[in-house]
Amino acid sequence: MRALIRALIFLLLLAALAAGGAWWWLNQPLQLSEPNLELEIEPGTTPRGVAQNVVKAGVQTDARLLYAWFRFSGKDRAIKAGNYELSTGLTPYVLLQKLARGEESLRALTLVEGWNWRQVRAALAREEFLKQDSAGLSDEAVMTALGRVGVPPEGRFFPDTYTYAKGSSDMAVLRRALHAMDRRLADAWAMRAANTPLKSADEALILASIVEKETGRAADRAQIAGVFSNRLRIGMRLQTDPSVIYGVGASFDGNLRKRDLLEDTPWNTYTRAGLPVTPIAMPGKAALMAAVQPDQTKALYFVARGDGTSHFSASLDEHNRAVNRYQRGQ
Repeated sequence: MRALIRALIFLLLLAALAAGGAWWWLNQPLQLSEPNLELEIEPGTTPRGVAQNVVKAGVQTDARLLYAWFRFSGKDRAIKAGNYELSTGLTPYVLLQKLARGEESLRALTLVEGWNWRQVRAALAREEFLKQDSAGLSDEAVMTALGRVGVPPEGRFFPDTYTYAKGSSDMAVLRRALHAMDRRLADAWAMRAANTPLKSADEALILASIVEKETGRAADRAQIAGVFSNRLRIGMRLQTDPSVIYGVGASFDGNLRKRDLLEDTPWNTYTRAGLPVTPIAMPGKAALMAAVQPDQTKALYFVARGDGTSHFSASLDEHNRAVNRYQRGQ
């Protein structure tokens, strides 16, 4: 009888030591071959395969031990496919929590206010961790894939910072930016001023893109929108240089010449009345709101002072004096 009791006590001690050892191991930082490792788990990978992938990624432990932990925890089937970043200090316990929650390592892409569509495509192409599904597609094909057949892409994507997991499609990022602009534009249009000369949300988007490119100081944005709204209201040409530059296209070398102002394009607001046919850039939220809620002003002209601000004028004579002062130094 005493021997049996001693045996039981011995087994309990062994179990306690094993439990203590397991607890110690679960909370000990794993040794990594590098301070930061990338782990990729493909859809359909078994828990045993996940443990093997962890070791292959550079975690210096026994894959069988990891697999046993996955199984014992009961979370082995909760592990999610994705791309993960493993950093120094990671313990087996935290590793499993990360994998079960799907806490993927995320990258970020910023689409900047005032960028045009060419710049958006170039930014997407530079993202080495994005799957380039749009590469080789025409602009029309991209928009068709996004469900906007016949809609030009310019200005249709909201400028913001978008996070994504490694291996995500660039089309997924574009889809999020497209829907973000849909929401922002709808919200702005719903708050439009009663006397706006704009006839649709699309016109608001076009005007907002011009305001975005014309504004040097945020405080001037609504007044610039007011000038353009006044011109639209009386049928006066907008005569805005950024739209002409957009019409020149990729060949623009930084110098706007008289021949550019005279060459008729769908975006030349010197040769054509009204708004251009499409936006000329991505407007941000502030520009959208300025377009639909412009300042109530009598100004019909503005000129850059050279310090980022603008001088506004209600008459051509006053405007010409401002041009002589700020542009010609007279």
